[in-house]
Amino acid sequence: MEEMSPDNIHGVILAVSSSVFIGSSFIIKKKGLKKAGVSGARAGEGGYGYLYEPWWWAGMITMIVGEIANFAAYAFAPAILVTPLGALSIIFSAVLAHFILEEKLHMFGILGCILCVVGSTTIVLHAPHEQDIESVKQVWHLATEPGFLAYSAVVLVVVLTLIFYYEPRYGKTHMIVYVGICSLMGSLTVMSVKAVAIAIKLTFSGMNQFKYFHAWIFIIVVTVCCILQINYLNKALDNFNTAVISPVYYVMFTTFTIIASMIMFKDWASQSGLQIATELCGFVTILSGTFLLHKTKDMGNSTSLRGSTTHSPRDTPVFINSGSSRSSTSTRPSIL
Repeated sequence: MEEMSPDNIHGVILAVSSSVFIGSSFIIKKKGLKKAGVSGARAGEGGYGYLYEPWWWAGMITMIVGEIANFAAYAFAPAILVTPLGALSIIFSAVLAHFILEEKLHMFGILGCILCVVGSTTIVLHAPHEQDIESVKQVWHLATEPGFLAYSAVVLVVVLTLIFYYEPRYGKTHMIVYVGICSLMGSLTVMSVKAVAIAIKLTFSGMNQFKYFHAWIFIIVVTVCCILQINYLNKALDNFNTAVISPVYYVMFTTFTIIASMIMFKDWASQSGLQIATELCGFVTILSGTFLLHKTKDMGNSTSLRGSTTHSPRDTPVFINSGSSRSSTSTRPSIL
């Protein structure tokens, strides 16, 4: 195992800090969405009353702080190291949801959290070092290679199909629609964020990168993708259980981001087969933890349903909203 580089250490510290803020923001925003839904149309029904809720704005500010830390992390460490550490935000989100939103966390949820930590640690200890990039034009060259252009085209086609065909029909009953949009666009966001972060880092070191148009194109991509993600993430949070949204979003977002990073930055090109296999094992361990959190949440709420008749259907943690004709305690994911 190679010794971690100083840049990777900086990236890890920033990524962990980001997870704390982002995990907390899910809970704070959900409180705001709930309060807004009492007095007006819910976000899932096209309402924007949450914009007048202080709780929602507090959650947004918390998320922005977390995203800034995450943004900075990408300037120092490769995406394959920074992105999986988002699993820690799942832990904070699930625990806070248990105490604040009363979305019960089963005892096996603790095991899921431990698996997320173990998997994250494995990836941190075996992650590749950051490439030496001397100009944003170098990142632009990587982004315009045929492989990444093909990936971007596929993502855009799938996202547009989800938005214009599946979202109006299945968005309120199938969580995978909203989360899929956010995750796919998120992979492009991360690649652009990394480019902008590198440009800022190089600019602060005395090499102005914003004199090149490439940096501004990356900024535009980041802005558009972020607005789209916030909109559909709000709809997902308003229609489905927070403790399920967080892990499912993490799994899909991380998977697509790692794929995008492998294609664009070729993170594994300098690593041995053993190192790559170890990182994959770490990622699978994290996926196992998120799966346990999903199953745990179902088990916790099943107990609540047996003991209470006042449970809200909208808080039931399933891929299919309990407003549909299917069982509210189903744990089998719905395929589009």
